[in-house]
Amino acid sequence: MHARMNHPVMVLPEAMNVLQSLGNLTKQGLPEKLLELVHLRASQINGCSVCVDMHPKVARKLGETDERLFAVSAWRDAPYFTDAERAALALTEAATRLADREDPVPDTIWNEAAKHFDERELATLILAIATINVWNRLNATIKMPVGVWKV
Repeated sequence: MHARMNHPVMVLPEAMNVLQSLGNLTKQGLPEKLLELVHLRASQINGCSVCVDMHPKVARKLGETDERLFAVSAWRDAPYFTDAERAALALTEAATRLADREDPVPDTIWNEAAKHFDERELATLILAIATINVWNRLNATIKMPVGVWKV
């Protein structure tokens, strides 16, 4: 399998710098294991095979369990997640599926997230969700093959 083109962040290295800087910024406000769950869930929704392959590997290096990683796509029905993680995953789904509903991020989802995260943490979470969605869209558009990005 081959990508349709060189990755846009390789063609425009300034974009890589910006996305990496944004990604690094989001690691300063929330636990990295939580961010990896968020990255994995958005990537599952977006069908980004590169990220669905990569983020569990990163999460495992951070101490995440296979049991929890395998359950991310069914987090509502799995007993493995804290209330804060559930709120973050719900916000991830809503912010990733903006076009799926009339009210993309309903107050119920927002209010639950706001119970668990302060304003700075919410800002970090929203930026993390937006950033992984950018990566997902880049990878899916050019059909980036799994295994190119090493962790």
